[in-house]
Amino acid sequence: MTEFGLIEQLTAGIALSHPASVRGAGDDAAVIACNAGAHKLVCSNMLLEQVHFDLAYTPLKHLGYKAAAVNFSDIFAMNGRPVQLLVSIGVSGKLTQAQITELYGGIRLACGHYGVDIVGGDTTTSLTGLTLALTAVGECAPERVVYRSGAREGDLVCVTGNFGAAYMGLLILEREKKVFEAGGAPSPLDDYEYVAGRYLKPEAQSALIEALGAADVLPTAMIDVSKGLATETILLCRQSNVGVCLFLEKIPIARQTIAAAAELNVNPAVAALHGGEDYEMLFTLPLSLHDKIKDLGKIDIIGHTTPAASGMLLVTSTGSRIPLTAQGLEG
Repeated sequence: MTEFGLIEQLTAGIALSHPASVRGAGDDAAVIACNAGAHKLVCSNMLLEQVHFDLAYTPLKHLGYKAAAVNFSDIFAMNGRPVQLLVSIGVSGKLTQAQITELYGGIRLACGHYGVDIVGGDTTTSLTGLTLALTAVGECAPERVVYRSGAREGDLVCVTGNFGAAYMGLLILEREKKVFEAGGAPSPLDDYEYVAGRYLKPEAQSALIEALGAADVLPTAMIDVSKGLATETILLCRQSNVGVCLFLEKIPIARQTIAAAAELNVNPAVAALHGGEDYEMLFTLPLSLHDKIKDLGKIDIIGHTTPAASGMLLVTSTGSRIPLTAQGLEG
């Protein structure tokens, strides 16, 4: 069973019985109504050693920063603002107190950057490696919350940033680890600073949320790109019951990503569509806002939504239309 298939099975039939429970599983964050007016947004993410990170090449301060930033990304994906963070750590016996302090220093650095308070958590011993479990709490005005399910036929499909860099950074780091383990001398990472940095220390897209608010623009649907552009596009379209046409040539890919992909004999389009961990934002807007998008910063229009019956398609440079697929969603 795939990850998403398991999630669907576990959450099927869950009914929300409290009036304050506005939205539960199935989006980037849960939505909880409060008497004060603003809705609370709550999300949790776990990072496990040898599953989500390798301490052989991951600096602990970078890891702490990333663990916090990926939670903030989920809050931003709901068009909210993160305000509090709970930090739970399962500590491996191989880590020293100084190393744990370094890890926590990265979390504090991220919280300082995004204006978030650390308000508690838990610390325990782990027998299976370092475990990080963080929960972020955000807030948003009820009328400004954006879900994955609001896209409509004919909407523009937009993205921030570029794609595939984090995946290429991971491949470079894995390659150099193998060289080191074989007794060789790893290559200097100066030429790969951008792609390695995108993997080790991603940033959440707070600038987009600020720009949307300043321009009084509300996306019809939004999702953060953590598991690959193709996967997140399919999830958003399924939730919104629409189809999509993505234009391959419109997907932004950094020159450093293209260079690393050529060196490792990887198709950069594959890295962009399926690599994951970019933590950019994918969102839809009405066609009527086409001209206004230019004032929102570095945003690319990569496609448009279609009737659900039209399917989810990737349009190549030659005009060929092929089904958009993603590992982890099928099978």
